[in-house]
Formats: sequence, structure tokens, C-alpha cells
Amino acid sequence: MEEVKVGSQVTNRSTFGQAGVAVAALVPLLLLGVVLALFIITGAGLRVKPVAPVEVLNIQPIVLKPGQIVVPVLNSGPEAVTVAQVLVDDAIWTSAANPSNVIPRLGQATFTIPYQWVEGEPLFVKLITSNGLVFEREVVVAALSPAPSLEGFLRFGLVGIYVGVIPVGLGLLWFPFMRRMGRKAMNAILALTVGLLVFLVVDTLLEALEVAGRVPGVFQGVPLVAFGMLLSFLLLIAIGQTRKAGRGQGPSRLSLSYLIALGIGLHNLGEGLAIGAAFALGEAALGAFLVIGFTLHNITEGIGIAAPIAREEPRLRHFVQLAALAGAPAILGTWIGGFVYSDIAAALFFGIGAGAILQVIYEVTRLVVRDSAKENQPAFSWANMGGLTAGILIMYVTAFLVKF
Repeated sequence: MEEVKVGSQVTNRSTFGQAGVAVAALVPLLLLGVVLALFIITGAGLRVKPVAPVEVLNIQPIVLKPGQIVVPVLNSGPEAVTVAQVLVDDAIWTSAANPSNVIPRLGQATFTIPYQWVEGEPLFVKLITSNGLVFEREVVVAALSPAPSLEGFLRFGLVGIYVGVIPVGLGLLWFPFMRRMGRKAMNAILALTVGLLVFLVVDTLLEALEVAGRVPGVFQGVPLVAFGMLLSFLLLIAIGQTRKAGRGQGPSRLSLSYLIALGIGLHNLGEGLAIGAAFALGEAALGAFLVIGFTLHNITEGIGIAAPIAREEPRLRHFVQLAALAGAPAILGTWIGGFVYSDIAAALFFGIGAGAILQVIYEVTRLVVRDSAKENQPAFSWANMGGLTAGILIMYVTAFLVKF
């Protein structure tokens, strides 16, 4: 039997068996439970009665059906909330609450209101709690909400193809032109790729923070974005280290193109979310505007994907796979945005996308530095700085088509 000396004492390791380890792990939790129970029972000696109720209701995107308004509600406050009245355009309406009009903390309920809404007109829905607090949400343009169907999936999928796959594929057609460039010009194109990605990461972060502002406070939207960004950045770094082309080298040029396509794909997922949500909320004109704008905006992404492999001879299937990896997430985004949009999921996706793009910027910058060193040229040459600036300006100017 193994013995372990602790100071002048000799103790038997077998005395600390699995049961002892489990008890040792549970003791702090049990004591914490006792402390919390005492606090709840005694109020920790405090006799202060809250002056006003603390109630927080988050009205989720409203669903419009023929003759009905469906209002999903989330209670993100610290205590249960009772919804006493439901108003539509400042008039009290009867509603059916499922499962109940008493919503527990972090619970959800759906209020179905029989109402003959008029297409194209705005709607204001208000919920009044038993304590008199008012929570409201506006439907800017009333329109029938899309329901999951084969036709709907095909239509939204076609939008995603227009926004993501086609423009990226068209951008990849610049590959033969880039092959005819000299090494110095190719380094400038790689620097242009960095500029494109720098704009994308800033744009993605701004979108993420905007969405995070709409996330119920209890779910901590901004930290969710930050953690998604950090974890995706570190995950891609780890993947890159396990697939090094040689000792001390980064990923191969083809692998780098795939990483760029992945980062852009995650960004395009967010774009798809925005377009799908615009159509789902009845803003068809905005959705169509975004489709045209993103199609023109995204064609430059193909240049960034093709730049690292301009000196190689990849097979045709790689171009197909790169276009799909960068563009197809837009299809998934339109499906999510159109049918099951969630601010929480959108904030997380945007954060993951920003982290992925940051990692790609890191890898492409390393490639520019290595190529410049081989040519005995400074990495921050005028040509490279011009390419970086041009990349940012191209994305900035084409962004006028998608910003409003």
C-alpha cells in the first residue's frame, strides 16, 4: 500500500478514495447552499422594501399571420412578471397567452392577438404588467411573416447565392490576371487583401455591437461578442499550427486561401442574417436594396481569396470549394434571418466572424512579411502601403451601397 509523507506525518493515500474526493468537492457547494438559504429566509437582516418593482420584458420579433398578431415575450428581469393588458395601436385587445400571462424569470410566453392588420401599415404593440409598467415594440411595415416551407427555403437560398456565392465566384475570375503580375505587384495585392479584411473586421465588430445592444441584458451581448471573437481567433490559430507547411512556417498558400474564405464566409453569414431579417420584417424594399449592394460589395472578396495562390496552379475544384466556403454561409444566414432570427445568435455569429477575420489578417500579414524578406524589400513599402489603402478604400466606397 502506497504511503505519502506530509511533514512529519505519514498518511495513507488510500484513505482519500473516490468517495472522499467527491465529498471534498461537494462541501463548498453545500455550504454555499446553506448561506443562500439563510439569506433568502432572513433577508440578511435587511428590512428594506423595494420602492418600485424591477420588471424587464423583452418583446421578440413579432410574427404576423392572417388575422393574427403573435407576440413572443422573454422575461429577462429578476422576478416573475404578470402581463395584465395587451394593447395594439393604443387600444386594448383580448389575447391568448401560452403557456400563461405569468412569466417566470428567464421564461417565455407567446401572446396571440386576433387582429385584422393592414398590409403596409405600421403597428404598435404594448404590454402592461400588473404593476403598471409598459413595454412596447413597433412593426414598421406590416407584412405576412414567412413560414418555413420548401418554396421559402428555395427563395431565401437563391438570395444567398446572389449575395454570397456569385460575387465571390466572379471575384475569383481575376485569378488568371493576377498570375501575370510580378512578385512586387503580388505583394501589393496581398496587402490589398489585408486592407479588405481590415475593413471587414471593423464592419463586423460594429454590426456585432449594434446587435449586442438589442440582446436582453441578462444574456450579456457585448461579452458574448468578445468571447466569440477570442475563441474563434484562438481556435483558428491552433488549427493553423497543426497544419504547418514546414517547421517554423505558417500554413501553405492554398490553406491560407481557405482560411481567408472561411473568415469571409462567417462575415457573409452575418450579411445573410441582415437580409433575411429585412425580408421577414416586411422590409422587402430594404432587402432587395441589400441584395444588390452586397452583391457589388462582395465581388472584391474573391480577389483576396485568390491572391495567396496566384503563384500556384490549384485545381478547378479548389476554386469551386473556395467560392462555396466564402459564399454559401450567406444562404444559411438568409434562412436563419428569415425564419428563426435571434439577436443572441446573431451577436455570437458576428463575434465568431470577427475573430476569424482577425486570424486571417495575422496570417496574410505574415505572408507579406516573408515574401518581402525574400526579395530584400521592406514589408511596409510604398507599393504595399498603397495596396493596403486601396483595399480599405474599395470596401469603404462599395459599402455606400449597403449602408443607409
